[in-house]
Amino acid sequence: MQNCEATQTPEVDIPALRAKYLAERDKRLRPEGGEQYREADGQFAEYYEGDPHQPVQPREAIDEDIEVVILGGGFAGLIAAHRLLKQDVSDFRIIELGGDFGGVWYWNRYPGIQIDSDAYCYLPLLEETGYIPSEKYTHGDECYEHAQRIGKQFGLYEKAIFHTLIRGLEWDDTIARWRITTNRGDDIRARFIVMCQGPYNRPKLPGIPGITDFQGHMFHTARWDYEYTGGTLHGGLDKLADKRVAVIGTGASGVQVIPHLGRDAQHLTVFQRTPSYIFERGDVATDPEWAAGLQPGWRAARQRNFHNAAFAFYSPGEPDLICDAWTEVSRNMARKLDETNGWAALADPLKFMELKEIEDYRAMQRVRNRVDAIVEDSATAEALKPYYRHLCKRPCFSDEYLPTYNRPNVTLVDVSEEKGVERITEKGVVAGGVEYEVDCIIFASGFEITTALERQFDIKPFAGRGGKSLYEHWGQGARTLHGIMSHGFPNHFATGYVQGGVTAATTLIFEQQADHIAYIIGAAQRQGIKVLEPTQEAEDGWVATIRANAIDNSEFVETCTPGYYNAEGAPNGRGFLGDPFWGGFYVLEELLQAWRDTGTLEGLAQTK
Repeated sequence: MQNCEATQTPEVDIPALRAKYLAERDKRLRPEGGEQYREADGQFAEYYEGDPHQPVQPREAIDEDIEVVILGGGFAGLIAAHRLLKQDVSDFRIIELGGDFGGVWYWNRYPGIQIDSDAYCYLPLLEETGYIPSEKYTHGDECYEHAQRIGKQFGLYEKAIFHTLIRGLEWDDTIARWRITTNRGDDIRARFIVMCQGPYNRPKLPGIPGITDFQGHMFHTARWDYEYTGGTLHGGLDKLADKRVAVIGTGASGVQVIPHLGRDAQHLTVFQRTPSYIFERGDVATDPEWAAGLQPGWRAARQRNFHNAAFAFYSPGEPDLICDAWTEVSRNMARKLDETNGWAALADPLKFMELKEIEDYRAMQRVRNRVDAIVEDSATAEALKPYYRHLCKRPCFSDEYLPTYNRPNVTLVDVSEEKGVERITEKGVVAGGVEYEVDCIIFASGFEITTALERQFDIKPFAGRGGKSLYEHWGQGARTLHGIMSHGFPNHFATGYVQGGVTAATTLIFEQQADHIAYIIGAAQRQGIKVLEPTQEAEDGWVATIRANAIDNSEFVETCTPGYYNAEGAPNGRGFLGDPFWGGFYVLEELLQAWRDTGTLEGLAQTK
């Protein structure tokens, strides 16, 4: 909540580390890319469609016409609803697969769940609701409660349809509406569609041979089974005291659950292909005096400061308000520029990148040194060291993860040489030719983030004008106007990482998109416009703008260890950021505002 000092980082041999990074990447590359993961279908359909948190209540099928349907009740959907209300658009529904609002925070309730970025930047609508997070990195239950708070404060529960899965979306030209079909037999006809269902709610599973053969208990972290483990998301998994547990996956979810499993299970075996980098958590409770002194606009200023550290750079004398692993490299570089009076380097992009690369390698060596200082067994410590660049993977924060491997009941199995677990049997997991017998397997294998769009959305058919498939239209890369609308898909809006802006605070991206979407829908209603869509020329123009502002980060991405940030290392794979506008998040904000200020809806074909 205040400025912080730079970290002390060691000197490094960058050429040697660069070679080491490439070698570590190469031994983990798999030719299947994202296809190495299997969908949560068939025997595993409950991992996606089932709800372990509350039973599905029977209801009559809905048959209705409505102006707007928002797909998804997570933070993106809640923000979109809030912005529609600000535009005096109130005839809308929110359709959500879960039993309540929250999205990722409804589904993910595994022990230890906590956000990994600054809560004051991440949690949306803080000033609008008058809420201040209780700590810097809020736990999952507080995030879920905040989603409920937004729903209650803005009257969104009356507009919500829960426990409902979208099966099909088809534009019907005869009625100028989208026909929505669901797993509940609904036939909903919406004039406008706003897609806010991110892929983070759809679990994926490792495509390990024999995964259906295991005779013990299995579940995914996103569908945690407390009936089996006991406890709550704050721990106390007392039912595991006589259980041998395996965890497959050591990304953000795995890092958070493993300390609890190591504490409570009879024995825990962790199967790791790629180690995460583990930074100090350093969580602190919110200072009431600081909170009381906040002035209107404080959150936007903090988000901009976060953006500067992650995607731009600090101005001379600008403090680091975030002060964590996300901002460490920029913070350390700013200190060096202060010490050497070298701020002129910012004017030279090549020199700037050279200086930042040095601080990147030094910060990552500090993280590896931290492993040696904590983990007692040298072989285990070496296996836990991350050899890749900062932001090749999502930073993880924990003060308990590394010490867990000092427990006598915890075994780390490094499967990097085999590029993953060999197979699963009736009794357990095989790696390196050794079978590890276990009672329970927990998959911490992530979500459908960079796999094919058909897998992410799981909506079939998804057809615009003339039966045109969105999957085909975006098959060779997204084609949009402003990242939200596409030619051939009238009255259809998308949110997320498509062709829009990118900044460090994810929910701010949703806010920028929702402002633009709600303005267009509000303007259409005020002007009596029934149908609008980008012209081919407007879409082509925006694609050209995206390309003109593109940055060549292919070398950085391709040298990263495989993961969802770089589409599992697949050549030309679609990373999780998609094809964004790299001209600057706040540059895009000014561009969109200028477009709105004309009031003409330029580039949109309109039918009244």
